[in-house]
Amino acid sequence: MADADAWWFNTKTGQVEHGAQSPWTDRAGPYTSREEAEGAAARIAENSRRWADEDRREQ
Repeated sequence: MADADAWWFNTKTGQVEHGAQSPWTDRAGPYTSREEAEGAAARIAENSRRWADEDRREQ
């Protein structure tokens, strides 16, 4: 998938973008649809929570 065809979640603004509009440091993705990109914030938060839980258990 080319960057121009992909959907991205901008982690700085919280907005969904079509195509690589923002710097890569501010983007999560690529995603194949707007809906998938819109759910990125929830997936990122869940992954962070899960990894933090795993780190606590390992210590």
